[in-house]
Amino acid sequence: MHRYLTAFLIWMTATLPALSEGEKAGQFDYYVMALSWSPNWCALEGDSRNSPQCEARHDHGWILHGLWPQFHRGFPSYCRTAERPPSRGMTNAMADIMGTGGLAWHQWKKHGTCTGLSAAQYYALSREAYATVTRPEVFRKLTKDVKLPASVVEDAFLKANPTLEPDGVTITCKQSHIQEARICLSRDLKPVPCGQDVVRDCKMKDALFTPVR
Repeated sequence: MHRYLTAFLIWMTATLPALSEGEKAGQFDYYVMALSWSPNWCALEGDSRNSPQCEARHDHGWILHGLWPQFHRGFPSYCRTAERPPSRGMTNAMADIMGTGGLAWHQWKKHGTCTGLSAAQYYALSREAYATVTRPEVFRKLTKDVKLPASVVEDAFLKANPTLEPDGVTITCKQSHIQEARICLSRDLKPVPCGQDVVRDCKMKDALFTPVR
């Protein structure tokens, strides 16, 4: 009986689909660059985690959440890659624009592995992408919490970046706060329209925006 049970289990295992190991690296259509308003993230999550990103000495405003490979519908993640993971020194070096080395590590593991680039190349491209977009200075001038339409944030990005088009910028909200500005870029970091699953603008008229610490 035991022999038959063992044979049955082996047969069942052979017929099951293999566990996914992630998509193949380098196969995607464009990038989404996500810029997070750090003070809002800190108010919602970072303070409770005692994240060093939220210390006032860092003076963070719009930080780079990540550079994400994207399909026209959906996105790859945790891809199979032969590239070596980044060193701690490499991830910590990204903290000036990403808030923490921990975020830089997570972004490599989930998204960077899908680019087909090495970790060093991915971080260099992320820094280059961050530099291509002007973050509107008006938000750094706030001295107290304000409530505003999410569309105002998008308009500010469009005004500060004349090469961007409305269908290439998306503003997201979380728990009644402005969360992120997501900007769609080609593989060579030129503005492109976002896919249908990315263009989901926050429609709030009174989203909370907190000042730089």
